[in-house]
Amino acid sequence: MHTRRQLSLLFAGCAALAALAVLAAPVAPALAADGVTRGATYSDGPDNRYLLGGTWLFRFDREDVGVAQGFQFQETTDGWTSKTVPDAWNAGDNSAASMTGTIGYYRKDFRLPDQRSRMSWLLRFESVNYRTKVWINGKRVGRHTGAYLPFELRIPDRALKRNGVNRLVMRVDNRRRVDDFPPSGVSSVGDPTGGWWNYGGLLREVYLKRVDEVNASSVLVRPKLACAKCAASVLARVTVRNFARHRTRVSVSGSLAGRSLRLGTKAIGRGRSKVFDAKIKLRRPRLWSPSKPRLYRARFAVSAGGREVQRYSLHTGVRALKIRRGRLYLNGKPVSLRGVGLHEDDPKVGFAIGSARRKQIVAQAKEIGATVIRTHYPMHPEIHELADRRGLMIWSEVPVYNMRTAALKQVSVRKRAVHEVEQNVLANRNHPSVLVWSIGNELPSKPGASQRDYIKRAARTAKSLDPTRPVALAINGYPSAGCRWAYAPVEVIGVNSYFGWYQGPRGQIADRAALSGYLDQVRKCYRRKAIIVSEFGAEANRSGPVQEKGTFEFQQDFVRYHLGVYASKPWLSGALYWALQEFRVRPNWNGGNPLPSPPLHTKGLLAFDGPKKPAWFDVQNSFSSTRQLGG
Repeated sequence: MHTRRQLSLLFAGCAALAALAVLAAPVAPALAADGVTRGATYSDGPDNRYLLGGTWLFRFDREDVGVAQGFQFQETTDGWTSKTVPDAWNAGDNSAASMTGTIGYYRKDFRLPDQRSRMSWLLRFESVNYRTKVWINGKRVGRHTGAYLPFELRIPDRALKRNGVNRLVMRVDNRRRVDDFPPSGVSSVGDPTGGWWNYGGLLREVYLKRVDEVNASSVLVRPKLACAKCAASVLARVTVRNFARHRTRVSVSGSLAGRSLRLGTKAIGRGRSKVFDAKIKLRRPRLWSPSKPRLYRARFAVSAGGREVQRYSLHTGVRALKIRRGRLYLNGKPVSLRGVGLHEDDPKVGFAIGSARRKQIVAQAKEIGATVIRTHYPMHPEIHELADRRGLMIWSEVPVYNMRTAALKQVSVRKRAVHEVEQNVLANRNHPSVLVWSIGNELPSKPGASQRDYIKRAARTAKSLDPTRPVALAINGYPSAGCRWAYAPVEVIGVNSYFGWYQGPRGQIADRAALSGYLDQVRKCYRRKAIIVSEFGAEANRSGPVQEKGTFEFQQDFVRYHLGVYASKPWLSGALYWALQEFRVRPNWNGGNPLPSPPLHTKGLLAFDGPKKPAWFDVQNSFSSTRQLGG
């Protein structure tokens, strides 16, 4: 741990080091304001956001991780480098140390865009991996644990310099533990483990949020459709928090589909919150679907003391998702969806991708004929918006992945896992693109009491926050697992199907001929639930014999066989190939390939640097010839 003196030097500098201006001296106003621009990289949300872009400074922690090199945390500027945020500090570093994790500091100097004393300020972080501590001008603002989901921290008035330069410092620790999401550890041969590459840093954007006395802390627009030809009932709900030092009278109004919304006027006490509601009916709604992604824009205005202080806008879509007789229905018609899994990964910047890369991912998914995309963590808000507009559904999953029973037995771990589900629903429930709320992936195949408790609590949380969508769980496709009543609270079973690629326990999935019978077994177990193949795929990084694992030819034969079996199951609600593009997994990864390309997961239909593999065209042809909607 750092001493008070060390931290004060880090944040404020000292006279003895005045010559080391980059560390200790205040920066010029032009530099301080660099990159503070109004707006966000995605459109839905409030109008009081300011992107903290421009130049940041970064350094690794010298005391915590540099002792082995004799590198102490000293009163110098050595080690600070310029960065832009988003940033993954270990992108391109494929070493075991990179995967294991370390500690880094980020620093940003800025002036407030509005110096008026009545303004309060929040910091919003879209995704930081993994443990974060935040200071402003040497004063602790708060901390957070987790990644892939946004969090906000209020800046105390006592910490702010309204007319001067403010210094934001963040300590980010991406050293993972066995009870984190996803968990990490060490293999029997000493290699670091984990579900995907452990990129450290500010993986998504950072914002300032100005609060003029009150703030719309949560906005919900929830359409409910009983049948495809029914009128839609729309609930609009705005939660407002009072940041002022006095009781304030607040009014909320809005509009949707050309209709005015009056959510009411209420007095809110200092530091308190109140909920404002309105309901309207759309008698002939334009329904959202992948074939016709029709959207409605909702606008809200929040007034305090007779002044308009905040606006908020978002897009929503009207559609109905139902489970009937073991089939998933969209807008009253059964579906046989096809899709791809993905990671928001890039060879140069890792998970710290920008808007151009996100648009490329969505365009590639559309090109291959997908109607669904899935990753193992909540996606960037812009990907959700692109999916809304372009007609892609999202299997929205939290990174409660491959958790061992020993971890799940801890009440605190289950509580944190349920919190992940809660935060994902709250962050993304306005998006019509969300297909299911997936509460986990590849947990133990024979659930014990602790896993049953988690499934029950997670499903109940998701349904209480959003009763309009089904709850899902992705499981390992092992015949030996049998029927599991622990999955009773789940409405969609996702099967990760690797018959003919992996061996599985005691070789039970080595023979691909067992796939069809296994799927029939799953159907028999869960007749009232929708079944979707949530993963299938084979590694490929070279040309060679069709019978040789790891060749492009083997991958082609694999996808043709699997897709043929799925097409023969009329009750199957979908199948998702894993994955759209190669991504980094971990050092010494082989994925079942006898000639692997570590750390790359080479099941992707696109190589990491972009070229299409031959199997791309097989998948594309199959997806395009499948009647995915209304089949």
